[in-house]
Amino acid sequence: MDYNQLAVNLLDAKSLIASVGAFGLLAIIFAETGLLVGFFFPGDSLLILGGVAASSAASSVLGEGARMPIALLLIGAPICAIAGAQLGHLLGARVGPRMFDKPDSKIFRREHVMKAELYFDKFGPAKAVVMARFIPIVRTFLNPVAGTLEMPARTFFVWNVVGGVLWTESMLLIGYFFGDALAPVIDKYLLPAMALIILISISPILVEVVRERRKKAAGDDTPAEPVSTGRHRKH
Repeated sequence: MDYNQLAVNLLDAKSLIASVGAFGLLAIIFAETGLLVGFFFPGDSLLILGGVAASSAASSVLGEGARMPIALLLIGAPICAIAGAQLGHLLGARVGPRMFDKPDSKIFRREHVMKAELYFDKFGPAKAVVMARFIPIVRTFLNPVAGTLEMPARTFFVWNVVGGVLWTESMLLIGYFFGDALAPVIDKYLLPAMALIILISISPILVEVVRERRKKAAGDDTPAEPVSTGRHRKH
């Protein structure tokens, strides 16, 4: 087995989806949203290509035998995305405070909790959970952070369902309905288009980062209020 090629394919949505098939795609969506090690998977482009693979353009884009059933994807993808996020929230609620209290943690950092709390307070928990679905990496880490900040499980579930359905179905249907139009240019324009979508999605966060840096540059060194991971957030 060529492990270098395998590593490249894990980051290449087209190669990955051609290799793993429909059930593999669903497993990846679960891993990206529920397992911290899955943050590097290209979920957005995988879902769009999944839609293309279910369209009449499947063979021209991904090769013969790559056609996927659209019904399976439309039902399975949101279920896997929702289940993965629920697992992340559960892990955060159960062991999140202990993980974030370790300053030398390689995956979690205490500042992740502080930034996530700012994100929750600025946009509100509901919008934060939904918006995070469209932001790579954030959609992986926000779920355990929400559990750590004790966002009520019922509230998280409701908005997790909304975000999970909106994200998966919109990406799949873009690929499905525009598969024939995307086929000739998919290699050239898919990544730039996804980059633009991501940039638009994270623009509110970028504005907040710039604002914070300007405050520091202006000499506002007021220390941030310590985060209490045991505080119950009632939203």
